[in-house]
Amino acid sequence: MQILERQCKVLELTQLGCGDWTMTLESQGLAEQVAAPGQFLHLKCGPGQLLRRPISICNWSARRDLIRLVFSVRGEGTAWLAQRQVGESLDVLGPLGNGFSMESGASYLLVGGGIGTPPLLGCAVQGSGMCTAVLGFRSARQAMLLEEFGQACPGGVRLATDDGSLGHHGFVDALVAQELESHPGRYAGVLACGPKPMLRAVAAVCARYEVDCQVSLEERMGCGVGACLVCACPTVDGGYAHVCKDGPVFPAQEVDWNA
Repeated sequence: MQILERQCKVLELTQLGCGDWTMTLESQGLAEQVAAPGQFLHLKCGPGQLLRRPISICNWSARRDLIRLVFSVRGEGTAWLAQRQVGESLDVLGPLGNGFSMESGASYLLVGGGIGTPPLLGCAVQGSGMCTAVLGFRSARQAMLLEEFGQACPGGVRLATDDGSLGHHGFVDALVAQELESHPGRYAGVLACGPKPMLRAVAAVCARYEVDCQVSLEERMGCGVGACLVCACPTVDGGYAHVCKDGPVFPAQEVDWNA
């Protein structure tokens, strides 16, 4: 895998019903370098922004040279990104980081929370096994990509919302426990991406059922290539790992959840 810097043309930019944005880029060869779902791109977001913005790859096609991103507007950089026009070019560095490890033909339980949901669609589409998705959102209004997950997950999609407006009233870890209890031995592992409290709870459930769990962590990043210490994450051996270079995906048992 090579890390490349390219000027990538915006082919599509659409606001989703939940308020987040989906963007498709003509990748200029970046797509064929993507090694696994869960990797990310580092985008330069305007002339006034010193630091790039890391955005997870939602899905990609090496054959068509396309990469799809889904992102939230959280500050000046992503607000600038949401105002781009089709046909404009973006300065893009990537693909970066280590993604999810998936065995060919194996089935996985995909667990997403909020804006952590998009990279798991790549797991479902690019994986060759029978995946099931458990997705959590604050409310029905924040739910995203449900139809696409339904098409990509033969095992079905289970939903949870904090306010009970869609699916299970509560958090995704309860649904993960139900799924692992009901189908012992079905899944080669659990792949999770979302807020840290959610990941901590899902990791605990997987440990209880002795199921392999990989988590994608989100931290503020500076360089994106491991040269700075902005995204350091404490590990159970007392050390630190760089989320940008060593992750963002880690085996759940390596993360110090109490730090």
